Amino acid sequence: MEIRVVGRHIEMTTAIREYAETKAAKLPRYYDRVQAIELLAAKADHHHQYEVEIIVTVDHTDPFVAKVTGNDLYACIDESVGKMERQLTDYKERLRNHKHHKV
Repeated sequence: MEIRVVGRHIEMTTAIREYAETKAAKLPRYYDRVQAIELLAAKADHHHQYEVEIIVTVDHTDPFVAKVTGNDLYACIDESVGKMERQLTDYKERLRNHKHHKV
């Protein structure tokens, strides 16, 4: 599994990169067919706001995307990872329950 952390219009320090990588590395625990994770951190406009977008590529489906905007970069990373966890668990539950709905 590949994890990419990319910064746009923002300096990606080693502390931010390591924090984002450790948070993103927990995502395969929620769905085991994760192939790649891309975390994009950007400075949104001139309002001192950060935008974090996580794109997770999974086998046999479209990529999952979670996007958060806020004042604190670390909080945005946490919130976007939380959104992605929910998307992956919902998808896994949908797959698991799909097998039981034969009519």
